[in-house]
Amino acid sequence: MRDSRRDATTPPVFALAALSYLLNCALGAAVALKAIDTSRFRWLHHALFIVTSASTAVALSSALWGRRRRTSRRAALGLAPAIVPLAVIPFAGTRGRRHPLVALSAAPFFAAGLALAAEPDRRK
Repeated sequence: MRDSRRDATTPPVFALAALSYLLNCALGAAVALKAIDTSRFRWLHHALFIVTSASTAVALSSALWGRRRRTSRRAALGLAPAIVPLAVIPFAGTRGRRHPLVALSAAPFFAAGLALAAEPDRRK
């Protein structure tokens, strides 16, 4: 009989990384469209970026410690290319098109990591 607690250890880490990335993009888009004024709490976007980067690092490290080892490794491989845009974004500038384009280039990798983490382990 399979232990459901054991099966549920890896995917929440990938969900946290994807959720923090999504929230960060949503906040950035809202500010760019002038729907939200963050002049009083500009630190929020930076804090969300730090959470996104840290949760991505934890999700990637789950390839080493995740209990669903095969699923963790596949999901980490799907998410791994997101490291590049996350590393470049602080240097992309905040004005103009470059910042949002670099930020959005990570989206397919967060989606892939989340989808692969949610797949059931096929090994018995």
